[in-house]
Amino acid sequence: MGVSGGADSAMLLVAAAQLAAQTQQTVQAVHVHHGLLADADAWAAHTAQLARDLGVAFHLLPVTVASGTGKGTEAAARQARYDAWQRWSQDNHCHHILLAHHRDDQAETVLLRLLRGAGVQGMSGMAAQTQRGALQLYRPWLDVERSRILAAAAGYEAQTGWIPVLDPTNLDAKYTRAAVRTLLTPVLNTRWPQWQGNLLRHARVMSENTLLLQDLGELDLAHCQLTPNGLSFSLARWRELPRHRQANVLRQWLRRQHIAMPTEARLNQWLRQLREVHALGHDRNILLQHQGCHIVCRQGQVQLQMNDGV
Repeated sequence: MGVSGGADSAMLLVAAAQLAAQTQQTVQAVHVHHGLLADADAWAAHTAQLARDLGVAFHLLPVTVASGTGKGTEAAARQARYDAWQRWSQDNHCHHILLAHHRDDQAETVLLRLLRGAGVQGMSGMAAQTQRGALQLYRPWLDVERSRILAAAAGYEAQTGWIPVLDPTNLDAKYTRAAVRTLLTPVLNTRWPQWQGNLLRHARVMSENTLLLQDLGELDLAHCQLTPNGLSFSLARWRELPRHRQANVLRQWLRRQHIAMPTEARLNQWLRQLREVHALGHDRNILLQHQGCHIVCRQGQVQLQMNDGV
C-alpha cells in the first residue's frame, strides 16, 4: 500500500498489517520520495521505522517531479507518484495498492472539481476502486471521517510512541488543495456544517449518472461498429448519432483503453475536425495527439494508435 508517513496512510497501514496477520496475507509499504522538501529523507526513515515495527516490508521509491509542465507542483508530484506505483507494481508483480483517502479528502476533491468546472464523471469524486493499466487502486476509507483517523493515530502514539509526520504543504495556502482546506473549509464548516455530506450525496448521484453515460456509450459504440480490439469504429455510423452522444462515444472509447479524458476545449476541437472529415465526403490527413497516442481517420474508420502503432 502507498504510505506517506502521515496519519491517514500510517493508520491504514496499521489496520492492513493487523488484518493481513489475521488472514495470513501479505502487505507491503511503498513510500514515494518526491525530494521536494528538506525533511523528505527523515520522513522516509520514519515511515520505514513504522513498517519495521509492524513487520511489514518497506519499499522506497525516489522520483523526480517534473517542472515546467504548466500543471503545477501538486499535479506533477501526483503524476510522478502514480507512475512510480505502476513501475513498482510491474517489477514486483503486485497489482493492488491501498490508498488512505478519506471522507474529508473526498469532499475536498468534489469541491475542487466543482470550482474547476469538471463534468459529470469528475463530479463523482474519487472511486473506491480504480484501474491504471494493470494496477488496481483501492480506497477503503472514503466513508471514514478524518477525525476518527486522527483519534486512532493518537491512540497508536500513546501505545507505541510513533508519531505521524506532518507535511507543512498540507497547510500552505499557495497549494490549491491546502487553500481549500485552510481558507474555504473553516468558513463552510461554520456557515454550512453539513456541506461535506451534501457534496458526497451529490457525488453519489453523479457516480450513478456516470454509469448511465458509460452504458449509453457502450450501446453507441456498438452502433458505430467498434472493432473487436476496441481501437477503431465507423466514422459514418458515428456521424449518425446526435451531437451530444458523439462526444460521449469518444469519452467512452478512451475510457475503455484507460486513457485520461481530454479537456473540454480539446474534445470540442476533435469533434469539429471529425465532423468536417465526414462532411467533405473523404478522409483527410487528420492526426489528433493525446496522452501518448494518436487518433487518425483512415478508410472511413476512426482509429486509435498507441506509440507502437495500432
